[in-house]
Amino acid sequence: MTTDTLKTPTGGPTAALTRRQFTFVFVGLLLAVLLAALDQTIVATALPTIVGELNGLEHLSWVITAYMLAATIGLPIYGKLGDLFGRKSIFIFAIIVFLLGSVLSGLAQDMTQLIIFRAIQGIGGGGLMIGAQAIIAELVSPRERGKYMGLIGASFGLASVSGPLLGGFITDVWDWRWVFYINIPLGAVALAVIIPTLHLPKPARVRPRLDYAGTLLLAVASTTLILITSWGGNTYAWDSPTILGLAGLTVVVVAAFIAVERRATEPVLPLALFRERNFTLPTLIGITVGIAMFATISYLPTFLQMVNGASATASGLMMIPMTAGMLVATIGTGQLISRTGRYKGYIVTGPVILAVGLVMLSRISADSAYLFTAAAMFVVGLGVGCLMQNLLVIVQNSVARRDMGAATSATNYFRQIGASFGISMFGSLFVARLDDQMASLPPGLPLPAGEAGISSLTPELLASLPPQAQEAIVNGFAQALPPVFLLGVPIALAGLILAIFIKETPLSTRVAPSTAENAPAAPATASGKTR
Repeated sequence: MTTDTLKTPTGGPTAALTRRQFTFVFVGLLLAVLLAALDQTIVATALPTIVGELNGLEHLSWVITAYMLAATIGLPIYGKLGDLFGRKSIFIFAIIVFLLGSVLSGLAQDMTQLIIFRAIQGIGGGGLMIGAQAIIAELVSPRERGKYMGLIGASFGLASVSGPLLGGFITDVWDWRWVFYINIPLGAVALAVIIPTLHLPKPARVRPRLDYAGTLLLAVASTTLILITSWGGNTYAWDSPTILGLAGLTVVVVAAFIAVERRATEPVLPLALFRERNFTLPTLIGITVGIAMFATISYLPTFLQMVNGASATASGLMMIPMTAGMLVATIGTGQLISRTGRYKGYIVTGPVILAVGLVMLSRISADSAYLFTAAAMFVVGLGVGCLMQNLLVIVQNSVARRDMGAATSATNYFRQIGASFGISMFGSLFVARLDDQMASLPPGLPLPAGEAGISSLTPELLASLPPQAQEAIVNGFAQALPPVFLLGVPIALAGLILAIFIKETPLSTRVAPSTAENAPAAPATASGKTR
């Protein structure tokens, strides 16, 4: 065997990857991450066409919610199953389920079928990001991991922002069903690469006792949390019996979950992880990243379309500066961390940059030059890029290998919950401010008719209104939306305070962290050079 190999950690015979094999594996992992990230957002711009053809406007939001809910529930479950049964088989299972859900979604004949098939797709999608991140942790030392996690983070950010653009393009040029079918060739390539090339050892454990009760309680808690964030301030008022009832149920279920996990032999979310400072703090910071990132991605296109008059496709293109900022920061900081072994400076700087970007976004108006808006988006992207994947590098460097999947999935799980709350909080504040702006409009303006009123307004409908009404509504949107971004500033600064208390421990040059069980006798790095 040459030195140009990547050795997988195992207590028995050493399996190895050549540099070429590792490259193929990494490409397959990137494809899986792209699939998972794209399908969180790609459907958004296709929804008007979908509901028009399938006659299900009243179920529109569930096309997205079903996927998000299933994927969120799956995050910690996949992480734990990978720890118990080996990551390769669980990862392949996730890809196959995701592709099955994609095919079925493309074949759906009504909204009920589509929602069910999107949930199946989400069940698979939940394992794609977790699987990719945990597999990298099996193959690459923490010291070298930063540059690879940076590329994964860049792919995730790129796909998340470009999803609506791609969805609109596919719907316009081909058919909305290809929004789902496009996953098939990408997933097939990922499988074709991963199955023959990736070699990972299975954990040497005898018949692990699965945490069925904990898994069920976590699924219920995740469901109630997602429903609260999806319905709160939108379908139901925050103080409505439905939302308050869901909140009460969540508290009860979480308390029961904690009690069960304390006694479980193999808890789906080991509570002992929260005793580790460099797991708990990065996970909490990840929540702030999820809030800021996804709230910005969700509401900036509304400003670009309703105030700047951009089409759906054009608004997607106009979001590129945010993607560019994320690419620069995730790749750049990942490379620097791998070279220096130092990471805390980026974790402390990230929230500050993010807060500056959010303040800049709060200053945009109907008269702002796009160059200023683009600069603000770029700064937000830089802040997110300094944090997102680097937080995971810290977590993976701080936990035992036996808990690597659980820790990785927990970090992503809480970031996803944060994203859901962020979208809901920003949305509620925006709607309240918009209602106030619309209530102050001069009487007699020809506003959209019907029970939904201004909430039914689309860019196309806005363009059909008389100029006076257009100007009034545009000004209303311009004054209602930008200040909402200030809500993210104290959240980002809370992340800064948490980051200050992270302990900068040396990044291990071993494939597994120094605290891991069954650490390999001969450490190796992604470059193939032993240290």
